[in-house]
Formats: sequence, structure tokens, C-alpha cells
Amino acid sequence: MSETFDFIIIGGGSAGSALAARLSEDPAVNVLLLEAGGSDRNPFYHVPAGFAKMTKGMGSWGWSSVPQKHMRGRVFNYTQAKVIGGGSAINAQIYTRGNALDYDEWRQKGCEGWSYAEVLPYFKRAEDNDTYDNAYHGQGGPLGVSKPRAPLPICEAYFEAAAKLGIPRNDDVTGAEQEGVCFYQLTQRDARRSSAAMAYLAPNRDRRNLTVRTGVQVRRLIIEGGRARGVELVDGGRLLADREVILSCGAIGTPRLLQLSGIGPADHLESVGVETVFDAPEVGANLQDHLDLYCICEVTGPHTYDRYAKPWNSVLAGLRYLLTRDGPVASSLFETGGFWYVDENARSPDIQFHLGLGTGIEKGVAAMPDGGVTLNSCYLRPRSRGTVRLASADPKDAPLIDPNYLADPNDREMSIRGLKLTQEILSQKPLEPYIRQERLPGPEVKTDEEYFAFICEHSKTSHHCAGTCRMGIDERAVVDPRLRFNGIEGLRVVDNSIMPNVISSNTNAAAIMIGEKASDMIRQDHGIAT
Repeated sequence: MSETFDFIIIGGGSAGSALAARLSEDPAVNVLLLEAGGSDRNPFYHVPAGFAKMTKGMGSWGWSSVPQKHMRGRVFNYTQAKVIGGGSAINAQIYTRGNALDYDEWRQKGCEGWSYAEVLPYFKRAEDNDTYDNAYHGQGGPLGVSKPRAPLPICEAYFEAAAKLGIPRNDDVTGAEQEGVCFYQLTQRDARRSSAAMAYLAPNRDRRNLTVRTGVQVRRLIIEGGRARGVELVDGGRLLADREVILSCGAIGTPRLLQLSGIGPADHLESVGVETVFDAPEVGANLQDHLDLYCICEVTGPHTYDRYAKPWNSVLAGLRYLLTRDGPVASSLFETGGFWYVDENARSPDIQFHLGLGTGIEKGVAAMPDGGVTLNSCYLRPRSRGTVRLASADPKDAPLIDPNYLADPNDREMSIRGLKLTQEILSQKPLEPYIRQERLPGPEVKTDEEYFAFICEHSKTSHHCAGTCRMGIDERAVVDPRLRFNGIEGLRVVDNSIMPNVISSNTNAAAIMIGEKASDMIRQDHGIAT
């Protein structure tokens, strides 16, 4: 016999964890949360510096992009989380929200309820901020948000270097203004990662009406009579939902599962041998992501955390963390950065920096044998649009992920400007005591064509994919502003795939906000007390 629940949530990531916890606050509502990945018991999921392990494949599906036709066929590692907590369990813990104008533009496109003034209460409701409790921040929420515990002197020199170029310091880039360089706030509590699973699920594991199952992969959605009735699992089991099936698998996983279920562009589904259940041309379209570029410099001494890559130093760092909760293990390694402009006509900051306190931190990025520092930049409002498609009808096969980087010439121009700006910052006098020389791109790269060639070889995803189940009020929109799937009853999408445009920053905090906001909309739609 099939088990039946009020709500089945597929995907235990940032949005799904928040949604499951909020919906199950009413003991009369029975919620099932399914996560294809495993548990987060490994300590690397909880120590901030564990991020370096995650970028090399831990807790992920191991997917890659298709060759990028506008980047000389480059294939990108495309890390997608496969663990309870999703992206919040494997990311660099940076807490940013985007720019207020991002959300106001969603509202201007007809997405009622999604202006910044309307989503801000959900950001605040989620927060337990260790520094601010004001018009922009909250305390007492599930999600730990904290100042960095382990900054290094080179970070202050970076701020001074940026100031030489007219870029001010901003102590709160998620407050009144986004402009400036900063110490990012981090999704941490007491020098431990505060993932969505730890924030929302762990404190509520004893709720009898909340069932969380890991290691469970959904084969397809069960659609009968134009309504989502439940899910079929890879092992053949069936689970039914009396009220709704809610997809929260992220901007890659959600359109993938929809297409495996026969919901997507009919011509594509036919080409891979999937029977069309519902023709939805924009499922898997509109993929957006931030392309990350980097400048790497060799340092003059032990000014970053590279020295702790050696086994003995790594052991010492671990002991220090256990005793004091500070030092390199307490660092997310990318806790310094900021926002600025490369287009003088931009309506708000259009470039973001992440200062890496070391080199070779992320998979595929070069490491300096004698230690170094990395400054990443990404253009925040790309015009290029990509797709997520199926390689076959087999759920074991990886999807065809095509972010279509640099398809628009403006993205190429702005990305190169951002990379040049990182070089300028790192060449300023305040950083001279720390930096021996620039290694990448290096002084031999001079023309824009040479910069482009460098980017094709040395760049990566920012892990900020969005937009593949676009929210809107037009007939081609995948979901409406209440995140209900257009054309199929009892089906909703709650994750970053609903973003009409990717926000101008890291996307994890926004995913949690979407889960928080969706919980209220779902409760309202079903007459459940809030």
C-alpha cells in the first residue's frame, strides 16, 4: 500500500528544509521531505573550512556542464548539492540577499508579493543575527547569521587597497546600501555552519508530523487527471499527497525531474524517449548563472591559510579550532569581498568580489606552491540564457546543463572589466607588503582577446544558477506568483528556479527566503493557521 501525506516536498535543500519546518508547525499537517542525498553527519559539513572539501565533490551529484560554445568548448565542473541541507550544507556560507531593485523588478514584471519591501520580512524572520537587529535584520530566527571569526590582516589591506580606487568600506552590504567592500556575514552560529538542515530540521526532528527521508530518489511525479497525486521512487515505491506535491530540487534538479515526469518541452521529451504528460516549453529554459573569474597572486609570507594545507599544520589548525573556535578551520575562506560597478550606467552594483584566503581552494583553480591569495569577480546581471535538458529517459543519467556563458557580448565585456578591476585592487600600495607578484592572469595578458583566452581556461561557476521554472503572469511562465505550476493542479515549485532573473549576489539566503514565503502562501491557500 502507498503511504499518504498532506504535503510531499522533494528536495531537502535551503528552500525545502525551511518549507518543511514551517508547514509542520501545525501538528494537524502531515509533511514528508524527501532528499536524494545522504545525511550531514560528517564533521566537514559543520566546520566552516569544510567548504574546501565540498568544492572538490563531497556531497554533490558530480555533474558537469556541456561544452560551452561561446567559451571555446570549455566544460565546467557544475557542483550541485546531494546531501540534506542542499547548497547550504556545502557552500561558502556567505549571507547576501542581492539588491533591493532585483526584487522590485520581479514585482514590476507582475509578480505580486515579491517586491523587496514584501520579501524583507521573510529574510528577517529566518535570521538569528549576532550583530544587527534593525529594519533590515532579525534575531531569534532559525538561521544563524554571524560576523567572521577568523579574519586575517590581509583583509584590512584589501579594504585599504579598494579605497585607493574609490570603493568605500560597507559594514553591512545586506542593509541600506549594497555598495562597497566588506566582511560578509556568514550562515554560521558559534563558529559552526548553520545549514538549512541544522537550522530548520534538526531542532524539529521529534515532530511526529514531519518525516524526513534521506537517500530517496524520485523517479517521476504521478500526474492523474491534470493533478499531481504523488511520486514514484526509483526503487518502484509510490508515495501519495492529499494536498500538494512541492518541488524544491533547485534550478537544475527541479526542471530535470519535471522533464523525467513528462512535463516540459514536448519536442525535447519526444527526442529522448519520454512520453509527454504536459507540454511546458519553458521548463528548463531561462537558466542563468554568474561566471566566476579570478586573479591569483603569490604572497610574500604566511599571510593566508595556504600554509595549513600541509598535513601537520592542518592537524594543529584542527586542535586550535576544537580549543578556541577560531583560526583557519573557523574560516569559510571566502568571507571578505564586496560589490561595485564596472558599468558606469548600472542601476546598482554589477560586480561582486570574493577574496579567497588562499589558492586552489576550489576544484580546478590553481594553487601557489609558496602560498597566495585569490580575488574572484563575477558579473552580476548576465544577459545570457541557457537550458537544462535530459540526456536520456534514464534517471541515472546526468542532465545536460548549458549555462550558455558569454553568449551575449555584453557579458563578455563586463566580465573582462571585472577581472581587470580585481587586478587593479591587488596592485595597490596597501597590499604591497603582502603580495610578491601576480601569477594569473599575469602581466603577459594585455588585450581583450588575450583576456578572453584566459577566461576560457581559468574560470568557474559561482554556483548561483536560477530561473529554469520562471515565475510570471504571462502564459509561458512556468509558475504563477504563488509558485503554483501553471496547468497542473496540486503542484508547486519552491526554489531558486522560480526567479525571473538571478539576483545580484550569492543565492542561498534568497532560497531560504523563498521557502519561508512559500510556507505562508501554502498555508493561506489551504486554510492552515499561520
